[in-house]
Amino acid sequence: MPAWRMADRRRQEELFLAALLHDIGKIPCTRMEAGSWISPNHSAVGSRMAREILWLTFGFCGNPDVQSFRETICSLIRYHSLPLHILEQVEPERCAIKTASVGKLARDFSLWMLWILALADMRGRICGDREEALEAVELFRVQAEEAGCLEAPYVFPDSCSEYAYLSGKKIRPGQGFFDDSWGEAILLSGLPGTGKDTWISAHADGYPEISLDKIRERMNISPRDNQAAVANAARGLAKNYLRKQIPFVWNATDLTAAIREKQIRLFTDYHASVRIVYLETEWEEELKRNAGRQKAVPEAAIRDMMRKMTLPESFEAHRVQWHCV
Repeated sequence: MPAWRMADRRRQEELFLAALLHDIGKIPCTRMEAGSWISPNHSAVGSRMAREILWLTFGFCGNPDVQSFRETICSLIRYHSLPLHILEQVEPERCAIKTASVGKLARDFSLWMLWILALADMRGRICGDREEALEAVELFRVQAEEAGCLEAPYVFPDSCSEYAYLSGKKIRPGQGFFDDSWGEAILLSGLPGTGKDTWISAHADGYPEISLDKIRERMNISPRDNQAAVANAARGLAKNYLRKQIPFVWNATDLTAAIREKQIRLFTDYHASVRIVYLETEWEEELKRNAGRQKAVPEAAIRDMMRKMTLPESFEAHRVQWHCV
């Protein structure tokens, strides 16, 4: 493909690996329903499977360069079905701009690369509606170009306006949004042993900390037990700080978007600005740090967490940072 040949070597490698792995999620997701084969959610599942392969088998973790390489591939897999279905979205432009924002953290990712992957996917199919599918993919490219986010994330006036638009507020992409936040709530994310306590000591010393591990210890609740009481106690502490407009740190693993969203919704309901800080280290170093903890998490449990993990994306909060430590 001429477009693929135009890419630099690194992006060619990312696209090639994404092409190899883009449908890996169909292995666990495919089933027969009403006489037809379907593979619901295979893109998201495939993205997590690819992350596990790249992380554990090839050691693509704990370094900003390989982290970005890995997450560009995983993001291409995660969103590879979007170009074919962009016009089915309620707001195609908002959807395109939101997806393009992934490139703020996975720095090689762009809708231009997603277009190349989708074009290759459609050209490789044997199906009756191939030409219609190719036309839909081309319309995706046009939509992204018109929205100003084909080759790079859309540039917003400020982080508040960006979060407002990407979280669904009824404003135009370039429109400014009044910032009524009083301060910042920091939400940490990362596997056990990635140095969250160390990060707090270095970067948020003096901030009140809501640690789910410490709450479990105080309440004598095992991580294997029902966590409802722990979550309720943590959210109660958060509400107290939020009511008093006191910035604080939420210290937990927070490994999926659904879990993070619950906390972020609470924080923003009280008009706090939210920063997500995701921490990652090399796999062997992580296991070593975990083994040195007073209450080590079983390695099998950490592997299971990693399989289910999705890294925070830039549209989830006012600020999102990835750090390798």
